[in-house]
Amino acid sequence: QVQLVESGGGLVQAGGSLRLSCAASRSIFSINIMAWYRQAPGKQRELVARITTGGTTYYADSVKGRFTISRDNAKNTMYLQMNSLKPEDTAVYSCATEAPYVSWGQGTQVTVSA
Repeated sequence: QVQLVESGGGLVQAGGSLRLSCAASRSIFSINIMAWYRQAPGKQRELVARITTGGTTYYADSVKGRFTISRDNAKNTMYLQMNSLKPEDTAVYSCATEAPYVSWGQGTQVTVSA
């Protein structure tokens, strides 16, 4: 298993940008699939973006064109660049490994003011 620690959350005005980081406790080279999820108050957790070892990405329709997921295997870190933020992006963002095993970070709060 691997421990994941998110950072980079905070308060930003609508239209602004944030970059989230997900630092792993060991090499992520062999982790085939990593992802970012978010959970807003009173709502179910939802998948935001996913990336494979080979760089194939998936985005939820709600963030497509605004968010970019990436990973740096040499730094054992995954990123989520969030641009053109909207109030509805407000949530706790968590990173996770999905394959070959599942691990979760504790999450970082992102708040977008109108």
